[in-house]
Amino acid sequence: MKVPTATYRIQFRNGMTFDRAAALVPYLKRLGISHLYASPIFTATSGSTHGYDVTDANEIDPAIGGRDGFERMVKALKMEGLGLILDIVPNHMAASLENPWWRDVVENGGKSRYARHFDIDWTRRLTLPFLGDTFEKVLEAGEIAIRPDPETGKPSLAYYDTFYPLTPPSYAGREAEVLKAADKAAIAGLHDRQPYRLMSWRDAPRELSYRRFFEITGLVGVRVEDGTVFDDTHRLILELVHSGKVDGLRIDHVDGLADPKAYLERLRHETGPDCYITVEKILGEGEHIPRDWPVSGTTGYEFIAALGNVLVDGEKLDTLRDAYHRVTGRPVDMKAELRAAKLLMADNNFAGEVESLLKLAIEISKAEDRESTLSETAMKSALRELLTAFPVYRTYGTRAGLPPEGRAMLDTVLAKVRSGPDAPDAHALTFLERILIGDVEQAAAGQASVFRTRFQQLTGPLMAKSVEDTLFFRHHMLLALNEVGAEPLPHPFSPGRFHAEMQARLESQPDALSATSTHDTKRGEDARARLYALSEAPQLWPDAVSRWRKTNRAAVRMLGDGPAPEPEVEWMLYQALAGVWPADLHPEDIAGLKTLEERFAAYVEKALREAKLRTNWGDANEAYEEAVIGYARQLLGPNNRAFLADFTETIRPFIRAGLVNSLTQTIVKLAAPGVPDIYQGSEGIDLSLVDPDNRREPDFGTLQKRLAEEGKLASGEAEWQSGRLKQQVIAALLHLRQEAPTLFRKGEYLPLEAVGKRKDNIVAFARAEADDALIVIAPCLVLEAFHAGLFPAGTEWWGETEITLPPKLANRRYRDIRAGGTVDPRERIAVAPLFGEYPFALLLAE
Repeated sequence: MKVPTATYRIQFRNGMTFDRAAALVPYLKRLGISHLYASPIFTATSGSTHGYDVTDANEIDPAIGGRDGFERMVKALKMEGLGLILDIVPNHMAASLENPWWRDVVENGGKSRYARHFDIDWTRRLTLPFLGDTFEKVLEAGEIAIRPDPETGKPSLAYYDTFYPLTPPSYAGREAEVLKAADKAAIAGLHDRQPYRLMSWRDAPRELSYRRFFEITGLVGVRVEDGTVFDDTHRLILELVHSGKVDGLRIDHVDGLADPKAYLERLRHETGPDCYITVEKILGEGEHIPRDWPVSGTTGYEFIAALGNVLVDGEKLDTLRDAYHRVTGRPVDMKAELRAAKLLMADNNFAGEVESLLKLAIEISKAEDRESTLSETAMKSALRELLTAFPVYRTYGTRAGLPPEGRAMLDTVLAKVRSGPDAPDAHALTFLERILIGDVEQAAAGQASVFRTRFQQLTGPLMAKSVEDTLFFRHHMLLALNEVGAEPLPHPFSPGRFHAEMQARLESQPDALSATSTHDTKRGEDARARLYALSEAPQLWPDAVSRWRKTNRAAVRMLGDGPAPEPEVEWMLYQALAGVWPADLHPEDIAGLKTLEERFAAYVEKALREAKLRTNWGDANEAYEEAVIGYARQLLGPNNRAFLADFTETIRPFIRAGLVNSLTQTIVKLAAPGVPDIYQGSEGIDLSLVDPDNRREPDFGTLQKRLAEEGKLASGEAEWQSGRLKQQVIAALLHLRQEAPTLFRKGEYLPLEAVGKRKDNIVAFARAEADDALIVIAPCLVLEAFHAGLFPAGTEWWGETEITLPPKLANRRYRDIRAGGTVDPRERIAVAPLFGEYPFALLLAE
């Protein structure tokens, strides 16, 4: 297997085509990338902005260049010696009539060849939740009629521009008569004879008859656990791998599959041993990827979380938290808030999935006389508590029951539930335990297996939507911590914790991707790096927020349910604005302010709806949203001079500290265990907000021009702010990784101790393999230096600080790959001489 030395993620669509990507290949080569990492390229719904809504898994999307364009891109990659990794989507497809398989299912129901390709409950009619209201009300309003399908000419139920095909037996021999039907009762009768039922989108959470991707009814679950379905959905993927055009695969949402291990084993068998495979998986606190999965590791969300241990001032975090609580008017119990968010999901957003599990459990209890006394109420309560108590995405049980790790996790969860203040009926909980471990009578074994699979496929979405898409938009103490893969509950932050995680990473998944920005992160890596610095100013930041709230209090509107925005949302708005503010944006730049305003307003709307407190996606509170977005726009109004002047002056040291944090974050990613993944444009400065903002195309022209410029490493604040220095450091380290791949893939990870005056402002480690060694010394927690007017912090600030070298690294000569020259330390390295022009050091053993 050829493990990448570095990947570069490109988002296709939105203007990015294969030919445009091919034109970037020489640039990627100069940057030091070994593999282009492509977002989904298979045919998706018309106008798709992301490609995860696949309509044809065996066709390369004509919208981005089709097969011919793909071949041209592959040729360009091969000419430069670069590989290709594809993001594939085995868990779901588009529930769209553009999907020929889905259309066939809609038309023919359970008799369709593809009826078992999708995860559909065929004990009832297929539900199609795409109406604006109930079928009856839509019909009464005259919004549904019988019309010929424009493409086939056959009778269909037409709802605006969508034509749902009638099943042939419902009009066989009387097609002309049916096409003339206009009577509402006749139309309703025809609808009743279809294998599907049209219904309101609002009823989907409780009545959906198919497994969906998270809450998205437009994405239907695919049963790749079935051999035929696997073959049908992977035909083109495997052809591209076997032909050598594709070198690796990224598996989207692996936890959504019925049996991830079995799927990965089948995929590995079909691709062969040389295909590089990673999986998108969120690892919980202390969780590791299963060792028996035949993959190289995850896509790296846990690496983002680990970086907080270096860049967050853990000793000051409680002070910042107390200040936030004073603003909100109450201390926040995050455990209780997490439970509340999960219960909201279980009782509302995933009510149908929970109800299906409950129905299965009741059927199993009826098959076992010994459990016939269990009430439905007791069973539901036990199920809710069990679902909400899971601290990780899922376990990995199969038809045979739970593996030892899964059983251990279940035991831990059960103990927590039984001893908790909301403990359900003990008999009901024990009964659910027996189902999950497979301790049921033979007559119920099949249903128990289905229950186990459905339960495991639900705990992941329940966790994701509760934490990433609810809790992280409700609590804003430090937005940098509200990131995909992060632990929502408070925990200590320390460099020692980071070093331990990197040593574990080297042991468990040295070839996994290491991400800092992705298409799914809540904000770009440089925005996050800047916001980390707020943890160093637990007095300054709250004082500034208090001042700004007073300045803008006239923009707060009083509504019937309270002020808009409320104090905690004001705190969030100022912090989010601080993260996204371009370093070169001047308060008098009206056009620049307007551009930022539009991006920021879109973010605010999404943040409010994801929080699900005073508004949400399904039932928007327009008055509240209008008031808060109006407040956000007011912040950026060119006439708001007093605020803008104060704001830009206040965040200047945070901008500078963020640039240093960004450089440290980048260097650590490139040198620590794992394969560094560069998200498109983040080799420059990435101050993006949550999607779709983070999926905007970067300025590739400027990036290419900067990298082509010759000369020494960029210096001066303008070069830091432009991202040129960051880009140059990336290029230097990526080429080093190509020259010494074994050092970075297998070399030991050695934490190095800093001593002296600035020991708490240094993160240092080494990679060592045989005679090769690289010492990394980078700054952290340096906000204090910028209040002294230093940028970057000069040699005086770093005086009396040294790095202690273990015997393996001491008394050797090193080449400074950053500034040239050599370093000849003994047992210690003095930091100040190294941190003259650039506050970091990369020392390669000679």
